[in-house]
Amino acid sequence: MSLHHPRRAPMSAAERETRIALAACYRLAAYYRMTDLIYTHITARVPGEEGRFLINPYGWRWEEITASSLVKIDVEGNKVDDSPERVNPAGFTIHSAIHRASHGAAWVMHTHTRAGITVCSMEAGLETRLNQISLQFHDRVSYHDYEGIALNLEERERIVASLGDNSVLLLRNHGLLTTGASAAEMFNNMFYLERACELQVAAQSTGQPLRRVSEEVARHVARQYAAANHEDGDLGLEWAAHLRTLKALDPGYKA
Repeated sequence: MSLHHPRRAPMSAAERETRIALAACYRLAAYYRMTDLIYTHITARVPGEEGRFLINPYGWRWEEITASSLVKIDVEGNKVDDSPERVNPAGFTIHSAIHRASHGAAWVMHTHTRAGITVCSMEAGLETRLNQISLQFHDRVSYHDYEGIALNLEERERIVASLGDNSVLLLRNHGLLTTGASAAEMFNNMFYLERACELQVAAQSTGQPLRRVSEEVARHVARQYAAANHEDGDLGLEWAAHLRTLKALDPGYKA
């Protein structure tokens, strides 16, 4: 494997923007220590191209990903461009299930973080009434039981059924998954889901009794989050802040 920026056939402005945003997600995930070396994936639907998606070249570290290095694939994970790089079939099984089932899930992110897997290995899962960060996920989390490394295409239907109408899925004994209609929405979901898991593990590690807010307050705060979580509100401001972080670190992800 050689790291390079392959020449690409002419592409639409929308695809170029999607590539840049997806590369940004990979770089941000690396910066926030949400990677698992070369494993797990973030994928995006190619605008205007039915059944076409972008995924990372298998074997690259996430801090190496650039817009031009992303590989275009079909719904079965087959390459449909001239990239010499491999893709991970197990990685796209989970993503393809969700992309196929929901047009609103144009972006899908899956991680194997320490805190995330720890919470996914707990019988109770994510305790959404534990703190202000976790409250945004109250009544928004789905669960899917572990079936082994995701190579069985028949599991895709069960993953979709498990996710339902939510944008957050805890893969039992495995890791975290978030979706979104945009890069900002998907990444925001994962950023705070990871924080919620970290805070839960930290709180439980104290061995002290945990104080949870009431169901009534939990639902109220969840509605407050939902009201602010849109592209023209806090969500857009947060995404712009993330991109400024990348600009300061290394704007080369756009190449």
